[in-house]
Amino acid sequence: MAVSHPLKIAKLADASRVEFGPLSFYHPLVADGDTPVRTGIQTANPGYQATMHWHPYTELLFIIEGEAEVWLEGEEPHRLKAGDCVAVPPETPHTFRVVGQSPLRLLGIHANAARYELHRPRERRARLSRVHRWRTNLNSTLSVV
Repeated sequence: MAVSHPLKIAKLADASRVEFGPLSFYHPLVADGDTPVRTGIQTANPGYQATMHWHPYTELLFIIEGEAEVWLEGEEPHRLKAGDCVAVPPETPHTFRVVGQSPLRLLGIHANAARYELHRPRERRARLSRVHRWRTNLNSTLSVV
């Protein structure tokens, strides 16, 4: 079987650190845009809650350690612990928060080469502009065979 692209290895120890406010940070792993997915490890301390947001693609959240409550806009929270995984459908507003007194670590898997996060209403215009560019680029690279 022919390999379509070389093996890609990402090491957490070598990953950059992106701050998500005072209570959370993110380490992008496979995240340079040359694979069909993007992954990273997010660490969040007790008291952290992500803002309600959505992505134009499926997002998977795999809990590595700690506990979280994850919910869709207008729905009740679902409690997840280490070893649990949730798949969030595209364009579905969702959020999560740390539960308990221990830090949360999760693996985020974005079913897209780039990470897009959309919020409303104040940040929506700028972020939607990025998604429009992403969709335009995606449409220009798709071809029917």
